[in-house]
Amino acid sequence: MEPCSGYAKLNINMNALTFPILKLLSDGKFHSGEAIARHFNVSRASVWNALQHAEQLGVEVFSVTGRGYKLPQPVTLLDEQAILNVLGKRAASLQLEVHDHLPSTNSYLMQNVSTAKHATCVVANLQTSGRGRRGRSWQAGLGASLTFSLLWRFQCGAAALSGLSLAAGVALMRSLHELGVTSSQLKWPNDVLVKREKLAGILIELQGDMEGPSTAVIGMGINLNLPASLKQQIDQPVTDLATAADDTIDPNHLLGVLLKHLADVLAEFEKTGFSQLRSEWSTHHAYHNQNVRMLMPDGREIHGIVQGITQDGSLLVETAEGVQRFISGEISLRGL
Repeated sequence: MEPCSGYAKLNINMNALTFPILKLLSDGKFHSGEAIARHFNVSRASVWNALQHAEQLGVEVFSVTGRGYKLPQPVTLLDEQAILNVLGKRAASLQLEVHDHLPSTNSYLMQNVSTAKHATCVVANLQTSGRGRRGRSWQAGLGASLTFSLLWRFQCGAAALSGLSLAAGVALMRSLHELGVTSSQLKWPNDVLVKREKLAGILIELQGDMEGPSTAVIGMGINLNLPASLKQQIDQPVTDLATAADDTIDPNHLLGVLLKHLADVLAEFEKTGFSQLRSEWSTHHAYHNQNVRMLMPDGREIHGIVQGITQDGSLLVETAEGVQRFISGEISLRGL
């Protein structure tokens, strides 16, 4: 998952008032410091300190003398009950954790991998040190992106999980198409594009034996509404749901739909691997039968035409030296 939207790692202790105040400001309207202080029964200095913490975390807060504080635009924050309502009966089989702030949802689950229950989903309103594929950062300002991770335990070994990131891509496609974003496509191995601009990415981390039981942490980041200042920090064309969708998509509804499709796809993957999902993935591939260049770890570029993907999710590219097979990892695919 390459950078789509990341702030540099911050070692900041969250002020206990910061998120309660941000929730109050989520309507996008001005709130005076005096009114906020009265609402929380604290001093105006405490309000100022809390909002200073928010700015250190990368949250932009406007302050206007005589009017008070406001966010640049209204923000729909995550709400556990709203997500559970979308999940319906599926909620009983998932463990949902909604956090105001985490450095990284993937790191959080990897640090708790031995104790976290199967099918635990961790989602954060604000992620300050999100990680992408190949060690890159994933930028996610407040309300700008939906960032979450799902822990899934497999009885098979890590060696049998080839194609898992592509399977997760199928779940993303099903979700986006259900929500009307039918222009979304997949870019091998783990990105979602709309008109060749990046909308979402997937990062999977594995723990366990190659042959014995294993655990996957499936991280996803979907751009919701990227401000111009955040887009300028990203070194590739990006888009968001505010641009790609005809109607406003509530992040709580989006996460509920995603988790339902992920559960279905992962159950299928457990039974048959990626092979039964291969055809569906291929129908959404943005670069099928198109010219591409493969950026190799040693700096070389290999040009060719995409022929398809194998049953384990490897990419087949016809090159000057014949059809070559590429596995994900340090290789990066680019269109011509």
